[in-house]
Parts: sequence; structure tokens; C-alpha cells
Amino acid sequence: MTPAKAVSKPVTIIAPGRVNLLGEHVDYNDGAVLPAAIDLTMKLTVEALDEPIIELDALDYGKQVAFRIEELIEKVDLEGKPLPHFALYPASAAWAIQQAGFPVPGLRAVYTSDIPIGSGLSSSAAVEVGFAKAFMSLSDWDADPMTLVKLTKKGENEYIGVQSGIMDQFACMFGVENHALFLDTRSLTWDTVPLPGDVAIIVADSNIPRQLADSAYNDRQKACADAVKAFQQVLPEVTALRDISIADFEKYAHLLSEDVRARAQHVVTEIARVEKAVRLLKAGDALGFGKLMVAGHASLRDLYEVSLPELDELVKIALQQEGCYGARLTGAGFGGCTVNLVRDDCSETFITAVGEEYYRRTGRQAKLYRTHAARGAHVATG
Repeated sequence: MTPAKAVSKPVTIIAPGRVNLLGEHVDYNDGAVLPAAIDLTMKLTVEALDEPIIELDALDYGKQVAFRIEELIEKVDLEGKPLPHFALYPASAAWAIQQAGFPVPGLRAVYTSDIPIGSGLSSSAAVEVGFAKAFMSLSDWDADPMTLVKLTKKGENEYIGVQSGIMDQFACMFGVENHALFLDTRSLTWDTVPLPGDVAIIVADSNIPRQLADSAYNDRQKACADAVKAFQQVLPEVTALRDISIADFEKYAHLLSEDVRARAQHVVTEIARVEKAVRLLKAGDALGFGKLMVAGHASLRDLYEVSLPELDELVKIALQQEGCYGARLTGAGFGGCTVNLVRDDCSETFITAVGEEYYRRTGRQAKLYRTHAARGAHVATG
């Protein structure tokens, strides 16, 4: 087969990872979340081809694969072999764009990333969003950013089969330098929230792979649904835990079993924490915001029960360090990472001290990443 020829100049797309600062396990309860895009990024260079083929060169894996656009649904390469896992993310973006009726151009893509894989920083969403921007950049159609976010979420849910919410793709697309993003997951309205100018976002990987078993995740979703049904007996207008105020929760919590009450209490109070956090950050109150992070971790540990002793140790160690405003587990839990808001001039000392003390207490090597809130996916210039 004659190799496909490039028919355009190369275009480079930068797509960031993301971390959730506050608002955990509330997305499937219609709550609001507070993520930030971070300056760990995927860099993707693409050029259009004269054939309807997608050629991938994943530098971090040292692997290449090519597949036909008309065979996306089959998930096979040019030789009919199943697509390798890394290729499913670009393919999912192409499939979702195709499903929406937009033409998908043939392209050659070379890409690399410094977003650690499997750490909960949305390396996969960065790939999905980056490729969606690439397909659009090489085509004569245009779509607004939220449409691309919805399409990439659809691809992850329906093509890859991962039932994630919309936060990851949203944050990777809409990130704003030095700002967190307030996203209402029900209405999809959003706002930027300024972060203090002198802080770093330090992500600490516990070196425990996330072990959120389907059963544990499903149990918590079911508990939230059971709580909604119970509240509907007295508040028929309720459709999600997002509709329950703290006052209503305290008034009617007796209707819930012990486990369901604990799960619902976390969600109701976490949603309230996100709303309060926005006010504090807009007022420049880093200390107040940090206290909400700590309260959120305690709630995830004691009420939602998704923490682990090692994550608790990372948070304890972090809070003992100079310049640390707040710390908590981030992501689904049962392993993964903590997120820490740290004064920038203390960040190097923080990283060294936390890493050494975590190893002393647990025998595990933590990986710590100093990041800052960054711009969302965009075409690089210059």
C-alpha cells in the first residue's frame, strides 16, 4: 500500500491535564465541581492526509498504529487487528465527531505528554479533547467548545465504555491560567474563579493505583439514589441530592438508613463547600479555602468512605508543612492522588519533605508534581 501523503502544514495542539480542587462525588448528583486545568500537557502535532486514514505515533508508548475512518466502529487497525488501548482515545473522538455528522479528515498525528498516566490527572481526556481540536482544525467545519466537550464525553462513554462525567473534558477544554473553573453539572453553566497569585497546585501520587471497584462505586451511587427516593416522600420536587439544602437534610435525615445517611451527608455538605469556596476565592481567602479542602477530605474519609490510610497520611503530612493552605484526596478515591494548595515559595521544600516523610511512614515512594492552573486546549502559535 502506498503511504498516505500529507496535504497540509503541520498544526500543533496543546491540551492540559486537570485536577479537581473541590467537589468530589457530586457530579452524578447534579452538584457543582471546582476543577482546574494544569500545566502538565499533551502536545499533539498533526497534518492532514490525502486518504481517510488516521495514523498515530504515540511517542510515550513507542508505538504506531493506523486505521481507516470508515472502520471506526470495528475498532481495528489496517490489518484487521484490534486497536491497542492507547488508540481508542483518539478513535473515540473521531467516532463521536462522525456520529454528530461532521466529516473526519484523514490525519497523521505525533503526540507526547508529561501528564502521568493513571494518576487521576485526566491524561485520557487531554488526548480526547486535543484530537477533537485537531480534527476541527484540519476541517472546514466549526463547533463551539462545549459541543466538543459533549462529543468527547460521548466518545468516552459510548465508544470506550467508561462512564465518566463531563468534568474532565470540560476542564481540559476550558482551562484559564491562574483560575479554577466552577461548573454546574446540571445546567453546564460555568464561571472562572481566581486562584491566589502566589500558590502552586501540588499533586501527590500515593503510588497506590486507584482501586475503585465497580461494586464500591455502584454502591455509593445507589445510596445516593436511595436517599433521593426517601427525600421525595416529603419533598416531591427533589430530583437529585443537589436539591437538598443542609437544613432540609438535618430535618429529614431520620428517614435514611445509617449508611445512606452518611453518603448523602457527604454529597449535600460537599456541594455547599463548593459554593462557599467560590465566594472565598473571589475574596482572595486562601486560608479559608484550604480549610474547606481539609473538611472535604474528612467527609470523603468518614462519610463517603473512599479514602485509604496512605491517602490520609499524605494529607496529615502535607498539613504539617509550612505554606500549605489545604490538602485532600482528589478523584474517586481508593488510591490515586491528593491535591495540595501550597504557597509557591514553599513548594520545593514541601515536595521534598512530604516525599521523605511519606516513605518513612508507609515504605512507599510518592510522586509529587508542582503545577499551576493553565490554559485549556488550544492551537499553538509561533
